[in-house]
Amino acid sequence: MKELQLKDAKATLSAVVDRAVAGEPTVITRHGRKEAVLVSFEEWERVSKVPSFADLLLAFPGEPGDIPERSRKPARTLRETGL
Repeated sequence: MKELQLKDAKATLSAVVDRAVAGEPTVITRHGRKEAVLVSFEEWERVSKVPSFADLLLAFPGEPGDIPERSRKPARTLRETGL
């Protein structure tokens, strides 16, 4: 993935967009820090439609008996683990 400083991205925006459409995202940096990523609209749509974990659980096609019972033992606290 290519990195470009913001000032250079501004100067060559058309070329940066063309690369994104061709499947090559660009990281935009400002003062040496990564600030943004330019990707194609198609790629943004693809990654923005990823279902949440809750949606995946709700879509589970099985029956309640398909999931094994959890142990009744209470979870340990951080204090008990020494962390």
